Amino acid sequence: MLDRETLERLLGTALARGGDYADVFCERRVALSFRLQGGVIHEGGLVVTQGVGIRTIAGESAGYGYSDDLSATALARAAGVASTIANGSDGAGRRAHVEPVSVARLYDADGSASSDSAAYVKLLERADVAARAFDPRVSSVNATITDEIQEVWIATSDGRLAYDRRPLISLGVQVLCVRGKERGFGYAGDGGRTSMLYFDGRTPESIALEAARVSAINLEAIEAPAGEMEMVVGSGGGGVLLHEAVGHGLESDFSRQGVSLYSGRVGQRVASELVTIYDDGNLAGERGSLAVDDEGNPGSHKVLVENGILRGYMQDYLNGRLMGVASTGSGRRQSFRSMPQPRMCNTYMPAGTSTVDEIVRSTKRGIYAKSFAGGQVEISKGDFVFMIAEGYLIEDGRVTSPVKNATIVGNGPEVMSSVVAVGNDSRLAGGHYTCGKGGQYVPVGVGMPTVKISSITVGGSDLG
Repeated sequence: MLDRETLERLLGTALARGGDYADVFCERRVALSFRLQGGVIHEGGLVVTQGVGIRTIAGESAGYGYSDDLSATALARAAGVASTIANGSDGAGRRAHVEPVSVARLYDADGSASSDSAAYVKLLERADVAARAFDPRVSSVNATITDEIQEVWIATSDGRLAYDRRPLISLGVQVLCVRGKERGFGYAGDGGRTSMLYFDGRTPESIALEAARVSAINLEAIEAPAGEMEMVVGSGGGGVLLHEAVGHGLESDFSRQGVSLYSGRVGQRVASELVTIYDDGNLAGERGSLAVDDEGNPGSHKVLVENGILRGYMQDYLNGRLMGVASTGSGRRQSFRSMPQPRMCNTYMPAGTSTVDEIVRSTKRGIYAKSFAGGQVEISKGDFVFMIAEGYLIEDGRVTSPVKNATIVGNGPEVMSSVVAVGNDSRLAGGHYTCGKGGQYVPVGVGMPTVKISSITVGGSDLG
């Protein structure tokens, strides 16, 4: 977007009043989206955005300016706004020299974001036909596809110039089954940092059939019991629980500010010895992966918890600097209009040694939470509430009736300390998970093996 001389000049302007560090984030994004409902396309859009964000760091503070006007005057003004965080004038005449850095290839370099609208519509139509054919009780199908290419250029005052071209595609299907006054909802989705060719293998039919299956099961479900009981969390999508109940507390801004229950606890036991938690930004093709983060640092493998011991936090540049450690490639932002924050990429638990059958057979009375529909967490206390999207009773070591209207209530550290079995079936979930923090939303990946928790509070309407 901008030549090297311009980037270097903007860095110099950002540091003109002093400051310790500056960076320039340039972004160009092309995003296509289509939504099908009732067998017809209801929405379709093409959005093109571009702009530049400029940051100056001075001590513990950061100044930020941005512009979607790429004229020299507008960009100089944005750099001047960022520079006001530093009140001196000792940076006058300061210039930065940047050199391109090599970037790993983690995803399909071509991506799609095609102008062929008919190809996207065809995928949605195939999903619609498959879902409706699954069960005569299917009443409505809502299918969406989004496809984007984001290009970023990041120049830093310590001499780096990184470029990344990030594809991101996802297809989601929501199905409603109806029987009289009863309703059953189901959702399934998949995608990642790849192209439309992904759906040659993971077909829209397979995604639609999964959504229809869950919808039909929920139509037959009984009211969930309430009370304390064992819980088995399903592999893949069960990682949402890990992401929300634990992951946010391990982001370094919360930890540095003393907001998180995990603050100052590196080297201490925070979970069962069966629990290991990773966050990876360098998994090929996964939704949360980044060849470089939004500060120009390579995506990396982070060991957050190892055999129950807290090993470290997810760091961006500013918080890492203030905590005396290096960035872990976790600096992420929604767009050029936002400053980066420490964020998760792909957060998951690796495989354990138990089989799923062993875990289920060891459960006398409990809930099998195969997937979650959403929830909320209070970071400072670790308390959470989650809704179960697909759940079943476990009775005397057997999965029996599906249940509906089930929620789980607990505390992240307590739940992780109550893990008594970890399955050998770890996987990252498909779908289009998006994480919100501080008003910013970024794509993430979640995953885990099947996990057994010895006791959790289940909220339901059946008190028997």
